[in-house]
Amino acid sequence: MKRTPHIPMVAGIPDPILEGIAGGWNVQDAADVTDGGVINADVVIIGTGAGGGTTAEILAEAGLNVLMLEEGPLKSTNDFKMDEREAYHDLYQESAGRMSKDGSMSILQGRCVGGTTVINWTSSFHTPEQTLEHWANEFKLEGASKEEMTPWFERMEERLQIAPWPVPPNPNNAVLSRGAEALNLEWHVIPRNVSGCWNLGYCGTGCPTNAKQSMLVTTIPGALNKQSGLIYNARAERLIIEGKKVLGVEVTALNSDYKPNGNTFSVKAPHVVMSCGGINGPALLLRSDAPDPKKRVGKRTFFHPVAFNFAQFDELIDPYYGAPQSIYSDHYQWLNVTGPAGYKLEATPLHPGLAAVLFLGHGGRHYEDMGNLPNTNLLLALIRDGFDEESPGASIELASDGSPIVDYPVNDYIWDAFQRAMISMAEIQFAAGAKRVRPSHLDAPWYETVEEAREGINNLDNRSNAFTVGSAHVMGGMTMGEDLDKCVVDSNGKYHYLDNLYVIDGSVFPTSIGANPQLSVYGFACKFANQLAEKIKGTA
Repeated sequence: MKRTPHIPMVAGIPDPILEGIAGGWNVQDAADVTDGGVINADVVIIGTGAGGGTTAEILAEAGLNVLMLEEGPLKSTNDFKMDEREAYHDLYQESAGRMSKDGSMSILQGRCVGGTTVINWTSSFHTPEQTLEHWANEFKLEGASKEEMTPWFERMEERLQIAPWPVPPNPNNAVLSRGAEALNLEWHVIPRNVSGCWNLGYCGTGCPTNAKQSMLVTTIPGALNKQSGLIYNARAERLIIEGKKVLGVEVTALNSDYKPNGNTFSVKAPHVVMSCGGINGPALLLRSDAPDPKKRVGKRTFFHPVAFNFAQFDELIDPYYGAPQSIYSDHYQWLNVTGPAGYKLEATPLHPGLAAVLFLGHGGRHYEDMGNLPNTNLLLALIRDGFDEESPGASIELASDGSPIVDYPVNDYIWDAFQRAMISMAEIQFAAGAKRVRPSHLDAPWYETVEEAREGINNLDNRSNAFTVGSAHVMGGMTMGEDLDKCVVDSNGKYHYLDNLYVIDGSVFPTSIGANPQLSVYGFACKFANQLAEKIKGTA
């Protein structure tokens, strides 16, 4: 193992990962695994994010020998320095540079032990009832009504200390509540998975105080304390498939630059769980030539494409301090289920590196915008994709080296939602007292009045790469349900065409959620993992 057993502390905060390693946890860097070796376990879990971390703890508590594989590095409390440059390189897929095929969408996704739970902004919502009903009606998903899922969500809320944020919103989030209040739009406080939060605001760079109840400080230690194991810097190349069984996983060890170091090994287990997300999961199955008679693997991957609006105020906003997201509005979310896409409104923290990208442009205007950062607010709209036939989502393809390619055209259906959302956000920002408002579009000037903003936004073009499309929510790609024409995973998380392969993460969602998805992943993972534990113990 490459982590030092010495246990330093940041501002008096212990590092639970280094403590556990010093105490004898079974944790290895893949580089230390014997080349050509074979490791055996009762269950191998590929991925350690919300799905994999939750599943690992539940199966370990059931007495199973669980081995977790993580492509990314093992970073922990003492590595988190609230530094964007280091965090993006160390903790994010492709150093926070993962993009769609045409470069129009930037995708922020975790790549470390704990996955995206380490770097998300902590917003936690139940899967909306409208979404669950749509899945049941359109995909024949069983056992996932609001009444059936609520106990699982509540169980994970208790485990991860999820509750509405009790602290007044920072000025950046207060723009949303103040503007919505002025326009008589409903708004609410966001539940967050934190305990003893210092309200620093740098959640996206890893929590240096262990307040964020990510998998890194909760379920992964829980599993490791039950004699399970973890191998990091370990890329799952392909599944070893024989007939209708998965025998194990072929693994490549990565070096400190996240490149193959030349070592390979395999993990054999009678039960295999994929928790590697809506991009890497389909890519793994495609590389493995897994049975897929309807050719549905990698189809219907969704992202909540995000539209952004900047606003400048006379007052200080300091959008880089305080809980990143604490206010939301669903006023425009469920006006209809199908048809024009609804959207959820939230605020976006603006740390300098992120702001420099989102502002777009260059030269004098960009310099001026960055200079005004302390007085700048940013709102976002999560577009609810996947509920209409005009919103089929992305297709995941393979590059020549086997890495995933995300093909997600921003079509007129998504652009229509962007324009409506940008107008809604401008109205809220002006109602909150903004002096100037600008959507993140190269052709948009700073609008001085709400009337000017409405007219200007309606005349902006849907031109590839002319406007910022972001995403931090990867969902779908391996749809769950009992309709075999649409789904590859059943209502209990088992892959339809292999007897011992389970998919437990957000890739099973048939559409986007319509809310930040982490608690949805936790809830379904809790349900699926408990069912799997009972099944394994019943056949042992």
